[in-house]
Amino acid sequence: MPETDARIFKAGPRCGIVRRMVLAGFFGTILLAGLILGDWFHFTSLTAPSSRYGCGIARVEDRLPLASLAVVMDRFDRNGLLTLPHGVARFFREEKRIVLRPQYQLFSLKFRTAWPMKGSIELEPEGDATKLTCVKQIPWSSALLTLLWFAVVGVGTVGFTISFLASGGFTSFSGLVMGLGITGLGLLVLAFGLTTVSLAYRLENQRLTEVYHELRAALASDRPRPL
Repeated sequence: MPETDARIFKAGPRCGIVRRMVLAGFFGTILLAGLILGDWFHFTSLTAPSSRYGCGIARVEDRLPLASLAVVMDRFDRNGLLTLPHGVARFFREEKRIVLRPQYQLFSLKFRTAWPMKGSIELEPEGDATKLTCVKQIPWSSALLTLLWFAVVGVGTVGFTISFLASGGFTSFSGLVMGLGITGLGLLVLAFGLTTVSLAYRLENQRLTEVYHELRAALASDRPRPL
């Protein structure tokens, strides 16, 4: 067999493997994007099955004095909806639960981060008052991808430092500079990620808190029931 034909024969299987890997990565990316979109759609839906869907990150208890459960129910329309200045709430009578979600309008400065937040509020009658238990939630995909990112960067940085130290990389000046530089870069990436997540949480929590105060004021008011 000529040398050129032998090279083509050897390169053929490799090209096939590369093509399969590229196709697998392409379809895997599409599948991952579909799962994330489906997770976000289910998270933002104002339906009974989606009312408790999401990763709980905080829990707040409150009380509405002089507002019984019947009074709270009368604040919502026949579809269980209550439109607020900066959000929307939906009440599910059978579950005695309210789903609270901020609104994001187009062409405004209120952009949505990768960690949107909603509230799932459980109602419990207490005589002439109502106890509110609000669970703040974010999409499962946002929580899992964030944890995975921090785990990869953190474990990668620590693993490199340990392996570089075990192999004696810090014994020379050039090795010391390179090791400290790579370790510092990993720590800088971790700090940037923590700052981003912290700022996003404060922003989304502020939005949800604003809508919660609007809901609480509407439930405690004496305005007539919407049609």
